[in-house]
Amino acid sequence: MYYIFLADGFEEIEALCPYDLLLRAGIEVKTVSINETTAVTGTHNIVVHADITTADISLDDEISGIMLPGGMPGASNLEANETVQAFITKAWEEGKLISAICAAPFVLGNRGLLQGKNATCFPGFEDKLKGARCTGEKVVTDGNIITAKGMGAAFDLGIEIIKYFKDEEFALSVKAKTQA
Repeated sequence: MYYIFLADGFEEIEALCPYDLLLRAGIEVKTVSINETTAVTGTHNIVVHADITTADISLDDEISGIMLPGGMPGASNLEANETVQAFITKAWEEGKLISAICAAPFVLGNRGLLQGKNATCFPGFEDKLKGARCTGEKVVTDGNIITAKGMGAAFDLGIEIIKYFKDEEFALSVKAKTQA
């Protein structure tokens, strides 16, 4: 299962666009609210009902990876959440995919997970990606970490995650079906 963590103040498109693409690709994915309920309010006051809450998951769960959407204060709320931090550790230690978009790569930077890696983020957050080589590209994959620049890169991030789990040909077929 691939978990997309949602916190109040998340950037709606950065979470929901990749989520939609992963569903279309047949990848097992769940949105996870860090709130006590499934209701999460995005940065533009759009209320989204996540599939589950952090109370419904366990570190014993078999995961394929995790994703952290950006938006502020969403990314800061994710960083402050113990369950999110525990799942970042789990994914890192198990070599599972960790992706983050917009401001959220700073959460990985603060953990030292971007040390020596190529990464990207929303302009102005580069100094928070401690030890990373900031490329400024829309989407960057380095090992098991995928980072993306911002809302305009949400679609490309979803396709890159599909490519990571499946292959480039399959990812391109999903992309073509959405652009018909």
